[in-house]
Amino acid sequence: MQFAKKPFTIHKADLPFYLIAIVCFFPIVSSPIALILGFTLASLGLIPAKLNLAGFTKKLLAYSIIGLGFGINLNEAITASKQGLGIIVSSIFFTLILGTILTRLFKLDVKTGHLIASGTAICGGSAIAAVAPAINARDDQTSLALATVFVLNSIALFVFPALGHLFEMSQHAFGTWAAIAIHDTSSVVGAAGAYGDEALKTATTLKLARALWIIPIAFLSALMFKGDSKKIAVPYFIVFYCLAIAIAHYLPQFSDLYNLVFSASKRLLVVCLFLIGSGITVQKLRASGAKPLVLGVLLWVAIGGSSLTYILMG
Repeated sequence: MQFAKKPFTIHKADLPFYLIAIVCFFPIVSSPIALILGFTLASLGLIPAKLNLAGFTKKLLAYSIIGLGFGINLNEAITASKQGLGIIVSSIFFTLILGTILTRLFKLDVKTGHLIASGTAICGGSAIAAVAPAINARDDQTSLALATVFVLNSIALFVFPALGHLFEMSQHAFGTWAAIAIHDTSSVVGAAGAYGDEALKTATTLKLARALWIIPIAFLSALMFKGDSKKIAVPYFIVFYCLAIAIAHYLPQFSDLYNLVFSASKRLLVVCLFLIGSGITVQKLRASGAKPLVLGVLLWVAIGGSSLTYILMG
């Protein structure tokens, strides 16, 4: 006996969400504006109730990043990764150590503090999502860390490009700074994309090289908190991103297609930022509280300020 599948229907109340999502595919909407539009709809309660927003955004972001790989030059990626290895490693451990010290000073919940530090050190929500099960963090601890990081990510989209122009940073310098100092990959790409294509390529390459540290940091975290190292989530999209770079390098005859995929992926990332904004509500911002947010800001200022000084003086 076969059952007919129910057709997909869009309720009138959900139309603004889907229409704005479509508009975000066009160049008239920038990354920061997309985030604001999403947040506005979330605040007005205009997000489709049946939509698995977090899961859908995660998948769409992964596909977008893989698509960006087709626009990255392999030799430039290797050079950028080698040049940025020192600052990547030092900034990660500097942030984690400082986070541990500040967590104790503020008498903040240890696991919440470690999650915020991990998100700041590596790649925001992805790092938190990977480390949380490894240290057996509770849902409220994970949510608090995610809310803190999302607030700072939203601010970064506006602040970083403005500061980059203020300090007259080159495309390469800004891309490096964004990859080091901004939490989530989506916000790194959004801010760097607003600054320029060269900044976007540099930032994407370095940020994903940084994201590879999710695995060893999650493993070390499991040992520190006597958690379960078997629950570590492996970011497989990074492997496919590297594969996309290799394909573009060894099969250059399809360069026109690669350029098309790269351009489409950039627009898809703007849609991702709209979806991320749609998941941020006033309630979540209030739930982040004072101490976690202060910890997040101090860590962010420390890593952002020190890396900016290093880059400008280098």
